[in-house]
Amino acid sequence: MSEAELVLRSTRVITPEGTRAASVVVSGERITAVLPYDAPVPAGARLEDVGDHVVLPGLVDTHVHVNDPGRTEWEGFWTATRAAAAGGITTLVDMPLNSLPPTTTVDHLHTKQKVAADKAHIDVGFWGGALPDNVGDLRPLHEAGVFGFKAFLSPSGVDEFPHLDQEQLARSLAEIAGFGGLLIVHAEDPHHLAAAPQQGGPKYAHFLASRPRDAEDTAIAALIAQAKRLDARVHILHLSSSDALPLIAEARADGVRVTVETCPHYLTLTAEEVPDGASEFKCCPPIREAANQDLLWQALADGTIDCVVTDHSPSTADLKTDDFATAWGGISGLQLSLSAVWTEARKRGHGLEDVVRWMSSNTARLVGLDTRKGAIAEGHDADFAVLAPDETFTVDPAALQHRNRVTAYAGKTLYGVVKSTWLRGRRIVADGAFTEPKGQLLSRT
Repeated sequence: MSEAELVLRSTRVITPEGTRAASVVVSGERITAVLPYDAPVPAGARLEDVGDHVVLPGLVDTHVHVNDPGRTEWEGFWTATRAAAAGGITTLVDMPLNSLPPTTTVDHLHTKQKVAADKAHIDVGFWGGALPDNVGDLRPLHEAGVFGFKAFLSPSGVDEFPHLDQEQLARSLAEIAGFGGLLIVHAEDPHHLAAAPQQGGPKYAHFLASRPRDAEDTAIAALIAQAKRLDARVHILHLSSSDALPLIAEARADGVRVTVETCPHYLTLTAEEVPDGASEFKCCPPIREAANQDLLWQALADGTIDCVVTDHSPSTADLKTDDFATAWGGISGLQLSLSAVWTEARKRGHGLEDVVRWMSSNTARLVGLDTRKGAIAEGHDADFAVLAPDETFTVDPAALQHRNRVTAYAGKTLYGVVKSTWLRGRRIVADGAFTEPKGQLLSRT
């Protein structure tokens, strides 16, 4: 063991073996031991005793739209990673859109990496993008270290990132399967969307009707069929339709390599509570009814849904008009995701160990970072969030760190106050005070 530098002590440390009183020893940015609570502090190490606050592994958010460069007025690496750090997130993986350029070639990846390098408060990795015309770029991007490839099966909302039809999906998926990669998919069927009523205007009920569950269900069925045929690994993004859950469970039982995520807004917000004209609640697929939400929670409990990620997708405030048809669709959730999910989870009888599994260990496993991230265990990065789980706060948009302080959670009272966040053994935020950026750029390789 190299010389210990830090001992982080708590009566409640969440480890892979359960929650226990422990002293976590850190040296060289890694956890070198998890010792009994009252173990002697190694000579030369600094003791940080957080009392009864819970120490959990820093969260790993694998679905974040940073938009930098190109749409930095929507969000940038400086602001996004500060918001993440304030919420106990220590690793994020950036989506290939809505930046300009999108991350669809190796040159575009390098452009994004250069922009992020000196702005990241937490560790940052990158997804690549699968477009109709970039099949030849997929393997080079994989070799350059992206964690997988994002594709849309319906229009993405930005012209520079067109969706794949079924033939194009098959070509891209065959290429990705050939080198053992991962395809992550926005699964809504464009034909079902086109056939749905498109009334526009401020009524949320009209918007909900325009993005029906069967659009998700049909696209997921088609994706599963392609994955089974090609023995490919696929991941379903931001699942909102509970109707697709039996299909997913059946596919898994049949050996199809499919994983699934959902998002805090689907788990904590309901269609019944969305005011007309309140497009801060707009996202695609949409926030659905309370009964649907109950089934998503059941699927988390039984493992059909693997993980919870933010799909943080901000825009400037002027794009959040009161017309649901034309307003930008995206929820800003980085800073609030842990507290929002914990607030609902505790009400439904789940513990913080469950939240850690959904938002840290399983997300780290999804992108192959589980030997470094997502657990308080020897050899892992010393990434921690220190949480007061029984303290509450009321969401004030002015207190948010992301660039445009528009939030669907405004005015909500949430459980779980993040007291401090630690990245590779350094405290990067405590009680609202931030250090200079310390994040590293991560690569699949």
